[in-house]
Parts: sequence; C-alpha cells; structure tokens
Amino acid sequence: MSTSDASEQVEEEIIVKLSSRASLARLGLALLAACGLPVQAKEAPPKKPVPASSGRTSTTPPPETPAKAPPAPDLSAPVRIVAGASATLSGGSAAIAPSPVAAHQGSLVIIGGGLRGDNADVWQRVVKLAGGKGARIAVFPSAAGNPEGSAQIIIGYLRKWGADAFLVPVAVRLAGSDYKKNADDAALAKKIRESDGIYFAGGDQGRITKALVREDGSQTAVLEAVWDVYRRGGVIAGTSAGAAIMSSTMFANPKAVLSMLQTGIADGRELGPGLGFIGDDVFVDQHLLVRGRFARMIPAMLAKGYQIGLGIDEDSAMVVNAQREVEVIGYKGALLIDLSRAEWDKVNPHFGVRNAVISYLDRGDKFNIATHMFTPATEKAGGRIDPTRTLGRGAVYSNDVLGNSAVIDLMERLIDSNQEEAIGIASGNPRASGTEVGFEFRFTKTPDSVGYVSTVGEAYSVLNIRLDIRPIEITRPLYKYK
Repeated sequence: MSTSDASEQVEEEIIVKLSSRASLARLGLALLAACGLPVQAKEAPPKKPVPASSGRTSTTPPPETPAKAPPAPDLSAPVRIVAGASATLSGGSAAIAPSPVAAHQGSLVIIGGGLRGDNADVWQRVVKLAGGKGARIAVFPSAAGNPEGSAQIIIGYLRKWGADAFLVPVAVRLAGSDYKKNADDAALAKKIRESDGIYFAGGDQGRITKALVREDGSQTAVLEAVWDVYRRGGVIAGTSAGAAIMSSTMFANPKAVLSMLQTGIADGRELGPGLGFIGDDVFVDQHLLVRGRFARMIPAMLAKGYQIGLGIDEDSAMVVNAQREVEVIGYKGALLIDLSRAEWDKVNPHFGVRNAVISYLDRGDKFNIATHMFTPATEKAGGRIDPTRTLGRGAVYSNDVLGNSAVIDLMERLIDSNQEEAIGIASGNPRASGTEVGFEFRFTKTPDSVGYVSTVGEAYSVLNIRLDIRPIEITRPLYKYK
C-alpha cells in the first residue's frame, strides 16, 4: 500500500458522523405516538456537573457491591457528534438529513482577513483552484478605501504565485471611474466571464453590494458574470469584507460585539443581504478569533434563522468545494456554530441562549456541510483524546472571553481537563461606576464532546461543546486598590 493510500484509509476510518442520540429518542417517541401506541418513556434528565474533586466518577457503588472499573473507551470507533436537529432512520442507524446542495460547480476560498503575502497555503490554493499557472483571475477592489492600491497589492501576490491577475474597475471609491456604468458594461462583463477565478479585496462589505447590486436588488451584468465563472467551475476568493459577502446575510453596520449582546441586532441595521455564494443555509463571519466575533454570530444567526455558522480567523481560510466540503487552511482555524437545538430567550432585552453547540476546526480539518461529516487533519489521525485523560486540573475560566483567541484557549483547556465546564465573562470598562450588564458564557462537556490533539504539536480540534449565554449584573468598579 502506498503512503497516500494509507493516509486516505486512515482518514476514512476516523470520519466523524454528525448526529444526535437525543434527536433519535425524540423521533422514536414521535413515531410511537403517531401509531397510537402508549408512550411512557421519558428523556433522561441532564446530568449534573461532576465536582472537580471527584474526577469523572459520579456514583459510588454500595458497600456490598464490588466496584467495577468503567469500560475503556474505544478511541478508534466512529464518533457521533451533534450538528443538525433532524435525524432519519436508515438501516437501523442514525443519519443526519443532508443540507440542500447548491447547484454550484466551483470553489470558494473564504479568508478571514489579515492575509499575509507569505501565506503560501492560501495564495497557492487560490491559484490552483483557478487552474494553476497562467490562470486568469479578476480582482475586485470594490470594498477597499483605496481600491487601486489594494488591487495592485493583491495582483502582485497572485502573479507571484503564477496567476494572470487583472483589475476590475468597479469600486465606489475608485477615482475617475463610474462604478455604476462599469458594473453594467458588456465588454467588462465578457472579460470577467472568460476568467478562471474571482478575488474580492477587504474593506467595507457594504461597498461590494452597493457596486454590484442595482438599487432594485437585481444583479448587474458584472455580478452575473461572476456567478457564471462560479457555476462553470471557477473559484471565488474573498478576504475580510470579501468573506462576509459569501453568505446570503452579512453584517452591514455592526456595533461592537458587547453592544450587540446588550442592545440586540436588527435586520436592515446591523444586518444586510450578502451575495450568497455559499448558499442560504450557512452564515459566514471573519476576523473571528482575533476579535471575539463568535459572540456576535450567534444572535445574528438566530435573528435570521440560520442553524449552521462558520467563522474564520485571520490569515486563514475555509476552502469550500462543489460537494460543500470545507477544508481549513492557513495559520489558524475556524469555529462551527450549531443552533439546531438552541433555545433563544427573545423576551429578555439582553441576549440569552441555551444549548448552542460550538466546535473548533483547526487547520487541516474538514467538515462537509451537506453530509455533516467531520474529518480531522492527518496529523491528528491517532490523536483522539481519551475522555479519561485529565492533563489539566482546577477551574477553567476566562475574565475576557471576547479577547484575542480566548474562546479557543478555553475550549482546548476544557476538553483536556478534569473539569466538566468552563466559564467565560464578557464585560466593559472595569473602572466604570454603577452597574453594567455583562454576560456569562458557560461551556459544558457532554457525552457528544470530542477532542483531537496533533501528534507533532499542541494543536487541538474540539467538537461539540455546549454553550449557554446569559446576561449578568456586574458591579463597578470591578476592583479597588488596597
């Protein structure tokens, strides 16, 4: 067997099926009721967190009964994890009803912003997906404050990696150019349609939709050409603002993350329509870990009815192929947020949610939106964490869960510790006076929680951590000098 064949076999053996035992139980009860049969079974109450001092053993056998050692976990077995609410019965096993597959043949490279010029993983992938050396890539600086300068930098990098890149003069702030006229120019649309890929620069995503979508909501000739490239099998890449437009809903004029939790999110104010290349069922956000934006994704998704959200960090990218398989590449990773079973407190003026599920996908990991399957990076193939392993001990918490990568640090420490839950706090100025509304983020391990660790470094993948968010009252000032 060749090395590549062995690697593929290992990956196939460790694919993780995304489903829910609780969903199956509810489905079975519903079927009994539909048939007119008596239903007496009840769902088991949630398990209480195990005290830290007691490790993972929650019960003690009576004195007359010999204590039995728990069975060793089978770390090679497929793992069912949560990612979707609707389960179906097929051949006696559980399966997730697949998401609708968009009729697109191309690929997406969704970049979280802050892409460095030496990030070969991302730049090379864009060029490769466009066809390799000599591929024609149309660069849209529509979002940029300095469109010409931004475009020239991007064109330079794309050419460095072998592409034949060119500027598309459709940008609100491009001097000496009428963006409305250019957006419907037939010759320019033809040039774009004949290209192999598209690249959207960063900046303000509202400028992209302003430049490419007519006031009546219809697509300009240039935007139609972009879609033609995508449907034909080309690649659409976008960084920062260029990533935000990938979903059908995007942040338009967002407030600070904490402010959105305190005062809410309104469609038409903080949210607006994106271009929807990834489909209507996935919400996308960017600059995610560096800026703590996972916390704003959740209320936005609930407001618009999304069940699945993907947020990518800076200098990193999510590559989405025609089969809707997402591969994380670059420097860091992405968060997958599942709200299929979440309970949203709409009455409280301050944001609150129960039973959200959050997962961290590290670089090299793959997740299929259509089939809900997860595959860890090759270097994590043998690194699934034994749930009885407890490297970390003591309370797991963060006083600033919205800080740079704080949420990932919290999840990694939790999955590899003897604790069942971790607490993160989000609040404002610690030296302010009076009281302030802050938020508690409670991360809880469940039987569905799974962790992987790299065999070559301390890189983690963390799946299916329950997340509950609720408002709390914080007295200010937070501290006094002694």
